[in-house]
This record gives sequence, structure tokens and C-alpha cells, in this order.
Amino acid sequence: MNETIVTSYAGARETLDSQFHQQARHNALARLVRCLFAERILNPEALLWSDDGRQAWLPLWSARKVLYFVDLRRLPANTMLNRGAIEIIDERGRRRLLKGPADLVAESSSDWAVEPASDGIARLLADIDNSVQNDALIRRHRQDWIASLSRKIETDGDTGLIAHLRRTRPVHQAAMVLDQWGSLEGHPFYPTWKSKPGLSAQEVEALSPEFGARVNLRIAALRQDWAYVEMMPHVDSYNDWFCDNYPELWEAWAKALIEKGQTPADWLPLPIHAWHLDHFVRREFADEIASGVLVVEGPEIATIPSMSFRTMLPDLEDARPFIKLPVAVWMTSEMRTLQAKSIHMGPRLSTLISDILAADEAVGGDLEFFREELGAILHHPETGDEHPGRFLSVVYREADGIARKDGLMPVTVAALLAASPVDGRPLICELIACMGNGRPAAAEFFRNYAEVVLRPTIAMYLLYGIAFEAHQQNSTVLFDPSGRPQRLLIRDFGDGRSFAPLFEARGYSLKPFSRAGILPTTFNDDIALVRSFVIDACFVCHLHEVALCVNEHFGLSEAWAILRQQTEDAFDQVRARMLSDAFWLEEREAFLKRPWPTRSVLRMHLERYRNYRLEHELPNPLTETP
Repeated sequence: MNETIVTSYAGARETLDSQFHQQARHNALARLVRCLFAERILNPEALLWSDDGRQAWLPLWSARKVLYFVDLRRLPANTMLNRGAIEIIDERGRRRLLKGPADLVAESSSDWAVEPASDGIARLLADIDNSVQNDALIRRHRQDWIASLSRKIETDGDTGLIAHLRRTRPVHQAAMVLDQWGSLEGHPFYPTWKSKPGLSAQEVEALSPEFGARVNLRIAALRQDWAYVEMMPHVDSYNDWFCDNYPELWEAWAKALIEKGQTPADWLPLPIHAWHLDHFVRREFADEIASGVLVVEGPEIATIPSMSFRTMLPDLEDARPFIKLPVAVWMTSEMRTLQAKSIHMGPRLSTLISDILAADEAVGGDLEFFREELGAILHHPETGDEHPGRFLSVVYREADGIARKDGLMPVTVAALLAASPVDGRPLICELIACMGNGRPAAAEFFRNYAEVVLRPTIAMYLLYGIAFEAHQQNSTVLFDPSGRPQRLLIRDFGDGRSFAPLFEARGYSLKPFSRAGILPTTFNDDIALVRSFVIDACFVCHLHEVALCVNEHFGLSEAWAILRQQTEDAFDQVRARMLSDAFWLEEREAFLKRPWPTRSVLRMHLERYRNYRLEHELPNPLTETP
């Protein structure tokens, strides 16, 4: 009898695993279809549509075949959502079902409008396959997580996950549960969204936020004279700041150094990700360890990895600053280093933005941000070389934005689009339900939401030339108990772009970072790259995705009209404060009428990152149509 039960259980588990892999392959295929058409690697204008606009055929002239999409939807901004099977039809009319991304690539690549690198397709397919494996692993884990959360929510009589967390946890812990919950899907245009080829399945599960992971950091010691430190003006010293913010860690760290006969004042405490320490630092920095520049023994702290995988919040009852670290793992599109640019520019931009918000009450009332108060990187005392330090560095980010006492709930935007453990609908539906039922409530919510995101984002760009990378991972929206959005909370400034003539004209200054081989982020002559940064992150990857969501679940086809109106209003609000009306008119046309520039992530991957700033254009969904 027991053997029968075990066999039955094993069979059921195997069936579930097969279902998870099938879902993951479908997800990967849909992502690849969307990217191929968005980047015009396959020509969207060549599609032949059925009368109902639900089926489509794409001639592949080079291969003398046709791709048949059983259920394909074309939505604004050239968004192709593949919901069904894809078949290939050869010149003799024979049909074959495509099983996954590899089949689609094999059948269509002869007609691609891109010349991949020699290993571009092979590397792409390897990363997609790794992503699919991790996606299936996540979905299996999430089934148990869903069951656990559902029981708690039902037992407590709560209406949904956000309401449950608001009532049962400190705000910073609730915010981190939502942040980790929202980390399942990732960037909407990354076909390799969960690729981590340097990690085993066990390591992926142990280290990744989508598994609700907890990860230890080792507090190593780096000689003061081998470090470059960047601080905001209010920070007196690295060590004093660290002692004030992590007193227990400081005490244990200093005691360990004293026991080695060292003076703590000669060293800096340097957190290192546990996996990174064992799999990279001990090997690649063996000389620094042997010569006494770096001491890797020290105390540890348990942390909660956020959606970015390597920005960690100490797992404590009280909120302490986030710790952002390099981890030598190739994830989605790049090695997750922490370059000198991020160390230098994070505190500098945080100082500039703090000064602006303190002086500008209109913008300051709409916007909050996580200040990056302090950063440090390995810096050779004789040569000044910081390049190896991209693997041995740290940025500290304050946690005040999620340690709140004002009744507002911080929700990372990606979490709003993640499925609820209660009913499988996006969590944003829970908030809309607080405001009413159906399309009217969804329209009111989306109008308020777009206003909350756009007003500070557009104002900071037009008035001060500062571009926020306000995509789903870096944007947090603060909601009141009625579910209404109130303010925008932004994070991550190390790679933020800015246009110096605008903030300098208003009396502000920013020391730019300039280093051979590292792309600049402060511009003086052309604002185009700053503008495209705003459009790509905030409009394409954030607001357009929310519009797609409310259209899907509430039939809100007017979402883009609402978005247009809110964009117009955001421009109108700052017009009287502009230094140049001609500039205002030019930017208004770029946002509202011209095609939207966005990053060509798939093409960059295929070309093996010959150009990290490769862009394509999407039809502007805000353009008025007859």
C-alpha cells in the first residue's frame, strides 16, 4: 500500500514537472516572438491577418515556408502577444508544430534582418534553455508558496496578498515579500529573463529572490589605502557610517581584526556575497588575500535578496540600509559587476537629487527616492586602477523609503503585474477592487497611477535634465489604505543619465564620471540619449506594460488615451517653469508623437554586445489616430 502511494505521488509530481516545463517553454516562445517583431528582426508588416485579427501568417521567403500563429494579438506599440501554438507550413503544405524557441529560431533565422555573431544564435539558445529550466523550477516552488500564502490569507479573512501583508508585517518586511514575489517574470523584452548559466539548480533556488531566498554576506576587511570611497556630504566617514547603521556587525568585525593584531581604523568593512566569495573572490583575488590587502574572514549577516538578485536588505526586525554588491554570474544580459561608475555616481546623483527636492516643493511632494549614501571599490594605491574592483565593491542604499510610519504601502511595480496567490490575477487587480468594480474603477485607478508616475518623472527630466530608469524593477509606488496611488519612489542611480546644461542653468552641479572603456552617463551636447532612457524605462517597460495589463483584465482599451492625457498634463504642469518654450515643444513632440526609442536587447545578445546602446523604434501608442 505504501509503495503504491509513493509511486502515485511520484507520478503526480512528474506530471506537474512536465506541466511546469510546458508553461516555461510557452513563456519563452511568447517572449521570443514579441522580441523578434518588436525589434523588427522579423517584419511585423509582413504578417497576414485573419478577419478577426486573432490568427496570422508570416511568409518566410528565403526558407520557402510560412509561420502560422494560431492565436496572435497585435496591440499598441507593435506589441505581439502570442497565446497559442505556432506551426510551420512548408512549400508542399505539410504542417509541423513548433515545440519551443529552438524550433522557431531554426525555421525563421534565414529571414532575420540581423547578422548574428558566429556564436550568437548558439549562445542565445543556450541562455534561453537555461532560463526555461529555471522558470520551470520557480513555478514548481511557487506552487507551494501559493498554497502557503493562500491558507494564511483565507485563515485571517483578508481580501488579498497586499492587504494581508499590510496588516500582519512591518512595512519594510511586507515590501520585501512583495518585491520577491514580483521577481518571477523580469524585464518584458528579455528573451533570457531567468538565465543564470553559472549557477546550478540548487544554487538558483538558494540565492534567488523568486524563491524567497535568504543569503549570507561575509563582512571582509579591505585596507583603507586600497579603497576609493564616495560619500554624500552628510557622511563623515565610511567606518563611522557603517558603525552607526550596523552596530552589531561593526562590533563583531572590529573584534575579529583586533584578535588578528590589526587596528580597525586601518581597514574598511566590505560585505561580500557568500557565493561570490567562494566561487570568485578567493580565486581571483588570491594575491590580495595573500599579501594582506584583503581579509576574507569576518562576521556574517543574513539578508533578503531583492528583485535585482544582488541588492540585499539585512533580514532584521528594524530596516537597515540595502547593500548592493557584485556577483560574478551572467544573468539575463550581462555579468553582474558593480563598476566604478556606480560607486562614484550613486552618491553624487543622490546629492544632486536631494538638493533639488529640498528646494523644489512641487516636485518634492510627488517624489521620493532611495539615497545611495556611500560606495567603495578596490583601488590600486599606485596605479589608481579600479577595473578589478568591479568584482570587489559595494554601494549602500538607505531603506527609509520602505520603513514607513505614514500608512503608505510600498509596492515594487513588477509585483503589481505578478499573479495573486488568491485568484491568479495580477496584484494590481486587488488595488483596483478597493476603488470599485469593472472598467470605471480600472480607468480611475490607471489615471491616478499614470499621474503619480509621470508628474515627477517628466518634471525632473524637463526642468533638471535628470532621467530616472523608472522601469518595473526600479520603480516603487506608494499606496494608501484605500488602494489609491500616492507617490513615486525611485531607486538605482549609478547608471542614471543626466543632461548637464539643464541642471547647471538652475545653479546645480554634478561631477561626471569619465573613464576609458566605460560609457558616460552625463551629457552636455545632445539630450537624445537621456530622453531615450526615460522613454524606454518609464514608458515602454513600465507604463505601457501596466496599460496592457488593465486592458487585458478590464477591457480598458482607452488605457493609452488616458496615458496620453496624463503625459500632456505632466508637460503642461511645468511649461511655465521652462527656460525655453522651444525646448518644451520639441520634447513634447518626441514623447507624444514620434516613435519611441527602446533598447534592442535581443539584437545586442545576438551580436554579442558589440554595441551596448543599440536601439530600435516602436510605433508611439500615444499618437492620436482618426
